Amino acid sequence: MSIRVLVADDQEIVRTGLTMILNAQPEIEVVGEAADGEAAVELARRLRPDVCLFDIRMPGTDGIEATRRLAGPGVEDPLAVVVITTFDLDEYVYAALRAGARGFLLKNAGAQLLAQAVHAAATGDALIAPSVTARLLDAFAGTGSGAPIQPVEPLTDREEQVLLSVARGRTNREITEELYITLSTVKTHIASLMAKLGARNRVEIAIWAYETRRVRNAAPAPRRKY
Repeated sequence: MSIRVLVADDQEIVRTGLTMILNAQPEIEVVGEAADGEAAVELARRLRPDVCLFDIRMPGTDGIEATRRLAGPGVEDPLAVVVITTFDLDEYVYAALRAGARGFLLKNAGAQLLAQAVHAAATGDALIAPSVTARLLDAFAGTGSGAPIQPVEPLTDREEQVLLSVARGRTNREITEELYITLSTVKTHIASLMAKLGARNRVEIAIWAYETRRVRNAAPAPRRKY
C-alpha cells in the first residue's frame, strides 16, 4: 500500500513541487495539501496520513506548533511528522525534534533524500539532514534541561550497541548488517530502549545517547553474532 502524505507549506509553488516529487515516487501518495499550520493540523486529524511533511515558517500556526499538536508530548495517537525548511538554523532543528518530529530536512535535500525521509518516518525510523545531524545531536548534549534521565532498568550490552547505532543515524536495516542480527531483533531492542528511556521515538533515543556522552567517547560497535 502507498504511504499517504500530507504536505503543508505556505508557498503554492513549493507545495506543488513537493507534491509532484512525492507522487512520482513508487509507494508514496500525497493525499492532502495545506497552506498554513492550522489547516494542516485540521486536515491531518481528519485524514490521518502516514506522514506529515511540514514547512517551519507558515503564517499563524507554524510548522513546529503544528508538529507539537500532532506528535508532541501528551498526544495519545501521534502522527509521523517530517519538518522541511530552507533555514539550517539550530534553534529550528531543536524545536522541531523536541516537538515530536521524526525527521528534519532542508529544501535542497533532493528527491531521493526526501523520499527516504518519508519512508523512514512511515516505518518509525528518523532521518535528519546529514549536514545537521552530528552538530544537532552533539549540541543537545549541552543544552538539555538538567541531568539526563536514568533508564528504568539497566541497558543490556546489546541494547547499548543498538543505542549507539541509532545515535549515529543508522536505519534498522543498516543496524542488522552492522551488528549481524535480524530485523525483528533490532525492532525488539529499539522497543525496549524506548520503554527503558521513556523515549517516544528514535530521535529521543539518539538525543539521550548524546546527552549521556555515549556517542562522543564511544568506540565502534563490535560486529559479532550472538
